[in-house]
This record gives sequence, structure tokens and C-alpha cells, in this order.
Amino acid sequence: MTSELPSSDAEIVITVFARSPDGGQGLARDMQVRWALEEAERPYAIRPLSFDAMKRPAHRARHPFGQIPTYEEGALTLFESGSIVLHIAERHAGLLPADADARARAITWMFAAVSTVEPPIVDYAMAMLTERDKDWHARRLPILVDRIHDRLHALAVRLADADWLDGAFTAGDLLMIAVLRRLRNSGLLGEHPNLAAYVARGEARPAFQRAFDAQLAAFAGRAPVAAHGANTQGDKR
Repeated sequence: MTSELPSSDAEIVITVFARSPDGGQGLARDMQVRWALEEAERPYAIRPLSFDAMKRPAHRARHPFGQIPTYEEGALTLFESGSIVLHIAERHAGLLPADADARARAITWMFAAVSTVEPPIVDYAMAMLTERDKDWHARRLPILVDRIHDRLHALAVRLADADWLDGAFTAGDLLMIAVLRRLRNSGLLGEHPNLAAYVARGEARPAFQRAFDAQLAAFAGRAPVAAHGANTQGDKR
């Protein structure tokens, strides 16, 4: 059933799962949008959608592929979480450096997260979810794991002992950490201790914690604690 968005004074509305398939682990892709908005201290409201509502014309007008999240602000509607985070980062301080070269590098890391690091992780996750009963699953899985470790090794070498990818925390770190969190139940990230510590630093940020609480509250059907963003009923927090 489609959940209607109550009236709100928040200018920004994002669509989210009415019941997230991740069980409240903060892995649904609205998480990085929530996190970016919390870092920017921007209020927002959510429009929870069922899987059925996501495929209906009203939502496909916002997202042609019938997925979440989408972002609405006035007459502007965006889809794709990476694009939405970039839009937020470009318009609000705190997620992109002021220096032009550093800004370009941060955006490059955003693309690296979603275009280079995430695809083998998603392939692995889908194999674990949908291919376990296939007779070729056991032969394919080590190939997928090797692909992930190739990416993780290169990233771990680049990060070395730094706190963040390129100086201060940026939207590049936000998206990279969101991608790496998808490995949290696989055991693969633990083989790269500096990356595990990197993810833990991201998760320790107050803005992340507010975003996580808000997504978990929506999953659990309760009101989140007060913070900079908006609760699941569309009111400012």
C-alpha cells in the first residue's frame, strides 16, 4: 500500500522503502542520501513506498526504473543515489572542498565508489541471495570474492593509514563507506583492517548515526530521536 506523505515544512522529500528488505541494517540506498542531508544539516521528509507502489506510474514518473531513492525539491526531481548525493554536496557546505582541484578529486572518489568498487560487491551479494541453489554457485563464488579483494586491496593501499581518502571527509568518503558497508556480514572487509577502521570512522560520525537512526526508525515504525533531518512522518527533527 502506498503511504501518503503528510504535510511538512521540509523542502526536500526523498522516497524510501516502506519496509526495507535489509532488516534495518542501514543498507538501503536512501541511507547515503539521508547521511548527506544530515552532514549538510538539511531538513527533509520521506515518502515511504511499498514494492508495489514503486512500480506504479506515480513513482515511475519520479524514477523511470521504479526504484528508490528519489529526491524532490521544488520543481526538481532526481533519481540515483550517487547523483542525489552530488547534488546535495554541490549546494551545501561540508561535503566537497572549496579548492577546485580537491573538489574534483572528491567527485572522482564518488564515481570510483559507485562505478569501480560497488559492482563486484553487488555481484557477490546477488550470487549469495539468488544463486545458492545453482550447481555452479560453488565454482563461481571464489571468482567473485577475488574480484572484490582486488578492489579492496587497491583501495587499502591508497588509503594506507590516512583517516579519509583525500584529506578531510568528503562526499567521496560518504559513498565509499556506504558501498563498503555492504560487506559487513560477509567477513571480507575484515581481511583489510585499515578499510574496516575507515568504515568504523564513518559510522562514528554523528551525521551517520542520525541517518541510521532515522532509517531504522522507519523500518521499525517508530519515531526517531531528535536530530537535524526529518522524521518518517515528514516533520523537521
